Amino acid sequence: MLKKRLIPALLLRDGQLVKTTRFGDHQVIGLPTYQVERYNQWAVDELVFLDIGSGSKYDGKRDDLRIKNLTSVQEIVTAISSTCFMPLTFGGQLRSMQDIHTILESGADRVTLNTQAYRDPALVRQGSDSFGAQCIVAVIDFRMTPDGPRVCIDRGTEVTGKDPAEWAREMEQCGAGEIILQSIDRDGTYKGYDLETLSRVCDAVNIPVVALGGARTPKHFIDGIEAGASGAAAANIFHILENADRQIRRQMNRAGIPLRSIDGTIKSLEKS
Repeated sequence: MLKKRLIPALLLRDGQLVKTTRFGDHQVIGLPTYQVERYNQWAVDELVFLDIGSGSKYDGKRDDLRIKNLTSVQEIVTAISSTCFMPLTFGGQLRSMQDIHTILESGADRVTLNTQAYRDPALVRQGSDSFGAQCIVAVIDFRMTPDGPRVCIDRGTEVTGKDPAEWAREMEQCGAGEIILQSIDRDGTYKGYDLETLSRVCDAVNIPVVALGGARTPKHFIDGIEAGASGAAAANIFHILENADRQIRRQMNRAGIPLRSIDGTIKSLEKS
């Protein structure tokens, strides 16, 4: 059985990390490089950085002898990747093949496409053909409407007529190697994943699906995997709960979910 993944998702806005609720109420929580150093000490499988800013302004509000102020996305990705000891996925505001190339060249292992994938699906195919499907991750944000779950773009501000499962199939056909499915309604609420929509999307495609939005307790992560997800991701909980990864891994391991063993971490958890 394939190993499942536990993934912190970090939200970047104007050069600083933030926590959100339903894609709003942005609260600054720190610098991206500091968080990477924290996760290097944890047993995480990979990191996902999503740039949710609306422009090209990047300012970490620091410029001293210890911390260089990072003022461009290239500088941020380069700084993150230089200290990141796990696979790194980065996305947000990528609109062209040159943007994808720049992020990968700066040190990211994979990129995510969301709004631009909807507006120009050919970009997904071009990226997949040029860099490999494993490098292209389609992020699907959705919210509930009177007609059911519908895909949203432009940081959740524009609701399309697409059903998430339908759109996931199209993204797979375009060459995406993975889907990150994010519930806007569940974001920051700690109510758990939207399991019904997650299950439908997982059943609709043959590529890995990562659940994101709403997870807090170990049971939430377990539920996401049991609904069909290949990976369970979260943002806010990893910022507010120290050693959250280890606590969640312990419970997932006890539930019989196969996880990648990292430097004996799983064995040590079994004994604890």
